[in-house]
Formats: sequence, structure tokens, C-alpha cells
Amino acid sequence: MILEIVTFKSPAGWDRAQVLEDAKHVVPKWVANKELVRKHFLLGIGEAEGTGAGVYIWPSVEAAKRAHNAEWQESVKKRTGDYATIRYFDLMLCVDNEHGVVTEWDADGKARELEPA
Repeated sequence: MILEIVTFKSPAGWDRAQVLEDAKHVVPKWVANKELVRKHFLLGIGEAEGTGAGVYIWPSVEAAKRAHNAEWQESVKKRTGDYATIRYFDLMLCVDNEHGVVTEWDADGKARELEPA
């Protein structure tokens, strides 16, 4: 499993309500992407103020790259004035206290639930 972190500048002068409203407009696109496992929309606070971010969970780097292609990068630049920064991570283990689940993924992306401690 792959965790992708995408960061970008929030449009100048936008407050939380404006960023949230903008994010709502892309929800249908992400719901329609059947390769996407999960997406979190983030807005920086404190030192990170003025930064927007998305945390995505994908089955592969290739799936992430299909979604965040050159056309998508250009749309970010048009909206914010700069390209997004993208980083990929191997999602090996997740503690989900909300659902009482601990999940481990092997190198091939196969998941198995572990007993919570």
C-alpha cells in the first residue's frame, strides 16, 4: 500500500471556509477514482499556515501517478501559482483506533489484520 503526501500553496488570502468550499468541488472526482483507497484534505496551521495538503492511500505508486499527472499539476499551478510537491511512502502498518483495527501490509500490498495490543 502506498501513502502519498501532496502539498501546495493555498490560494493567497483564502481562509479555511474558502479552502474547504474549493475542496468540496473535487470530491466527486476522487469518489469516482476506483483506485483511490482514501483521501484526507488538510490545511496547515501554525508554521504550516498557507499550505494545503492531501494525504492519499493508493494500491500503487502507478495509481497515484495516474491521478496526479501533468494535467493535474497544471491545474494546481493555475489555481495556486505553483506546482504541488508529491512524496510517496510505503504504508506498512496502520493503527486505526477509531475502528479498533491494526493493519499490516506486505511488500506486495496484501493486508492482514493484527491483534490490537
